[in-house]
Amino acid sequence: MLQHFFMEYSKIFEFLGAMFAFFLTFLLSKGLDKYLPADQGREFAVDGEKSRGKTRGLGIVFVSVFIVIALIFGKVSVESSIYLALIFLGMMTGFLDDAAKVPWGEYKKGALDLIISLLIAVTYLYFNSNIVTLAILDVSFKIPVPLYGFLIVVLCWASINVTNCTDGVDSLSATLALITLTSILMLDHSTVFNSILPIFMTTLVAYLWFNANPSSQLMGDAGSRAMGLVIAIAILQTKMPFMYLTLAGVIIVDGGIGLVKVSLKRFLKISILKNTRTPLHDHARKNLGWSNTQVVIRFAIIQVMVSLGALYLSMII
Repeated sequence: MLQHFFMEYSKIFEFLGAMFAFFLTFLLSKGLDKYLPADQGREFAVDGEKSRGKTRGLGIVFVSVFIVIALIFGKVSVESSIYLALIFLGMMTGFLDDAAKVPWGEYKKGALDLIISLLIAVTYLYFNSNIVTLAILDVSFKIPVPLYGFLIVVLCWASINVTNCTDGVDSLSATLALITLTSILMLDHSTVFNSILPIFMTTLVAYLWFNANPSSQLMGDAGSRAMGLVIAIAILQTKMPFMYLTLAGVIIVDGGIGLVKVSLKRFLKISILKNTRTPLHDHARKNLGWSNTQVVIRFAIIQVMVSLGALYLSMII
């Protein structure tokens, strides 16, 4: 009886934390925007010049609020505290790039992402087993620790960068992240880290108030890189990491195709998809004539349908 009371009280406390995070993010976003860097425009992006002068780097606001409120209102373990510190580190590397007069090079950012991904892999394997589950097949098996560590690094590094690449259309990246995180919670909300995901999600909702098309504020790398880390850590906590391929499918395709295209061209001199703009949201706007709103709604619909299908199959098997 007493244990049930404290469990219910804990849930109420976490709910209050999520609501407080929303209002705090909203107020700080309005009050601190003049202190944040201005966007310099995006040279190769469709309508990239339209973002010039907008407040950039709002990620430092909503990610910081998430971390502080999670520590105050959430049920935080040693493991999840380390993750929060690494998310903060990822946010700061992105913010420093946002604020730099000369943007950081791809190799510098990639190396920093790699270091953070390695630290997440070490932390996860220290606190958790190397058993994973293929949810749709309901099969569990062990992956050798060195191989699993490598796969976790790949997952985290890829999640940071594909999520970052989707941040090119007002509301797109945060909307897709909300759908993905909601799906992950439906898959497994019982872990300590995933129990604080609603706090992060409400900060994203507050950010979307200002990022709705036509936006006045942008999350910048400070937000998108941290958001990719949150998604990667959350899916790892479910012990079903391969579900990332479906629950974040649109993010992967939208941002990932461009990374593959550029990598093949740069390192192997192989050219693919010559007539396809990347990220794919640029192809949809320029080549297919979709408006920004159509891109967001249609990409969101696709992700919702894929997520529903994956979750349904994982429940009936």
